Amino acid sequence: MRIESIEPILLDRFLFVRVTTDTGVTGLGEGGAWAFHEATVGALGVFTDYLIGKDPLLIEHHWQYMYRSTHFRGSAIMAALSAIDIALWDIAGKHYDAPVHALLGGKVRDKARCYFHVYGTTKEELFAGVRNAREAGFTAVGHLTPFLDSPRDEPFHQSHARKIGDAVDTVRRYREIAGPDVDLCIEIHRRMTPYEAVQFGREIEPYRPLFLEDPVTPDNFDETAYVASKIGIPLATGERLTSLWEFQMLIARQAVQLLRPDICMVGGISGARKIATLAEASHLGVVPHNPLSVVSTVACLQIAATAPTFVLQEFPADIWSDQAKRPDFDQLVTGAPRHDGAGFLNISDAPGLGIVLHPDARDKFPYLPRKLKTRLHRDGSVVDQ
Repeated sequence: MRIESIEPILLDRFLFVRVTTDTGVTGLGEGGAWAFHEATVGALGVFTDYLIGKDPLLIEHHWQYMYRSTHFRGSAIMAALSAIDIALWDIAGKHYDAPVHALLGGKVRDKARCYFHVYGTTKEELFAGVRNAREAGFTAVGHLTPFLDSPRDEPFHQSHARKIGDAVDTVRRYREIAGPDVDLCIEIHRRMTPYEAVQFGREIEPYRPLFLEDPVTPDNFDETAYVASKIGIPLATGERLTSLWEFQMLIARQAVQLLRPDICMVGGISGARKIATLAEASHLGVVPHNPLSVVSTVACLQIAATAPTFVLQEFPADIWSDQAKRPDFDQLVTGAPRHDGAGFLNISDAPGLGIVLHPDARDKFPYLPRKLKTRLHRDGSVVDQ
């Protein structure tokens, strides 16, 4: 069996990659550099020149070759490598008539606990999202900002006291609505400085969040370690990182308690399973990052199935089709995972990833390129959001 073609598929807001072999077996992957899909397509072209004619089952060798072949890495390149890696695992599973998780050593769990996504441009919408999640049977709520999901063309300004005070009060209300049986995953989206994050983190400790996610930008690991050392809440981070070695540096600094690898960014299933092993060696939790499509979701579930310290799976399907105007999972593929009504996703035992892309998906959902747009302060300076 040899690789015959590698095809990038741009549809809606996603970049899929289909790898086809000379035996007709195909694999599907996804790239995670969502703001730079066009750059990822360029990187795919370079990798394609190498991969055509190669044995698709030599997954680790191809990973090492592509990763170590140049002096340049980063998000667009790693997204391309990740998409190919996921597709090759899909091919391997179909070739051996086994789910990917069986090739990784077999399942340690039959289903994956997941969390509901909450969005809102008003406090009432955010509170309603928590209430809806609880009523739908979810036992955890994520993408849960203490701020509003405000439009980026709306200038921002709050005094320090108002910013921290409002954020703390919002988390208090989340806990009141959720009760003690629903975990809160507080998402900051890198909107705080280290001193703000420490003050905020200390003040929300009584509400027992499962984790505080990305309180500061990922540019300086020492800043993340500083925040982690000053608060009594588990700190989650990693969605913007692109390699196993960056996670190792975070762990060495005791800067993280819950690792958030993006499988479509850190080298695919091959990269993510190594990060999960790092987590296991340090008794840290794994919460795979997943803001993308159903392809990303089923790839994440292979890690959820096999990682002993897996904690929770981000699951955007039940909300994003309405709030963010994205296609429902079933509109893209057959075999999509679904929430079971009790806080879990079942893990498929179908060969490969267990999904098949609908032939007309690209026609039904034309590509929607992302525009460069960030938020500004009322004084004209750039705001992290």
